[in-house]
Amino acid sequence: MEIQRRKTLTCHVGEIAVGSSSPVVVQSMTNTNTEDAAATAQQVVQLAEAGSELVRITVNTREAAARVPEIASRMQDAGVTVPLVGDFHYNGHQLLREYPECARVLAKYRINPGNVGSSRSHDPNFRTMIEVAIEHDRPVRIGVNWGSLDQTLLTSLMNENAALTRPRDSGDVMIDAIVESAVRSAEQAADIGLGRDRMILSAKVSAVPELVEVYRRLAGRTDLPLHLGLTEAGMGNKGIVSSSIGIGQLLAEGIGDTIRVSLTPMPGGDRTDEVRVAQQILQSMELRSFFPQVTACPGCGRTTSTFFQELAASIETYLRERMPHWHNEYPGSEELSVAVMGCVVNGPGESRHAHIGISLPGTGEDPKAPVYVDGQLDRTLQGKDIAAGFTQMVEDYVRLHWGTKS
Repeated sequence: MEIQRRKTLTCHVGEIAVGSSSPVVVQSMTNTNTEDAAATAQQVVQLAEAGSELVRITVNTREAAARVPEIASRMQDAGVTVPLVGDFHYNGHQLLREYPECARVLAKYRINPGNVGSSRSHDPNFRTMIEVAIEHDRPVRIGVNWGSLDQTLLTSLMNENAALTRPRDSGDVMIDAIVESAVRSAEQAADIGLGRDRMILSAKVSAVPELVEVYRRLAGRTDLPLHLGLTEAGMGNKGIVSSSIGIGQLLAEGIGDTIRVSLTPMPGGDRTDEVRVAQQILQSMELRSFFPQVTACPGCGRTTSTFFQELAASIETYLRERMPHWHNEYPGSEELSVAVMGCVVNGPGESRHAHIGISLPGTGEDPKAPVYVDGQLDRTLQGKDIAAGFTQMVEDYVRLHWGTKS
């Protein structure tokens, strides 16, 4: 069933369109010290090559702000043009004014309204950042986070709630405060002069039920594009599962125009994992296609051989390695579906559903592997060349179906 996304304004970040009928955008964030321009540029390039369409960097010190132009120059030397987003907290109003080249190079500014100053300095600091965005014609993401929520606003709403005859749960009031902070900040930015087509909102929390609720309420209050993400999602399976459930549920309701999966990497782990998870969320929901998908048998007592596991793994690796070439030579091949099944129970059926699929022999079955192409039995492979034969059939399928027609 096709997902109907909510209608929003469109905000352009560099050449990337966010919102309305544009594809949901994948973004990520570096975890390098921005003062190290070489390391930061290298990671930006890695994230972009993995498929991140926006990359955010921390701009937290004067030295970091001074290094942003060098980072952009190194990206350009590497042939990477992904829009670079600056993440500002506490001193953004100073850095954007003191380092105009930083402000010019960045494609978007992220402002956290809870971290722009105390009650006395909040509005002047916020105004300064918005004015810089207007001067450089840059969009702004107003990103509220429940870990750094505007305490003045939260206290006010809590006091109002406490005065009610039947006060609501404090957690419910906090969700209202998050939404109110985002909406009020957007209204304030518009009053200063920032176009509504230059704004994106986010309201991040770290618990799935609260994430879903806060974005439902926010979507009901605004037609601005929304950036989705579970903040501090965590490590490994916990972060992947929580992000997938929260972001996926909202996307299924048509809410969300850009996403980030905020995974905590293992020590020395690959930062690009968060890009691939975000892509897989969108691809699993059939909102976008990034790379061929492999349906593989999980294995059971009928599949005592490990051959189907080995073949599935080798096909996954083959597709990943070939995709950069196919992306250029065979546009559309990211739609390819491949099935690697381990026995006769579901093997033929799953193989028929894929563009190309193989049903390997299970325990006690004849040592033959029928291959189905576009739902029809094409041939049967057997012997020691099954893996090589099937891999070649996948390559031939891509070339024949997505190759340039003469």
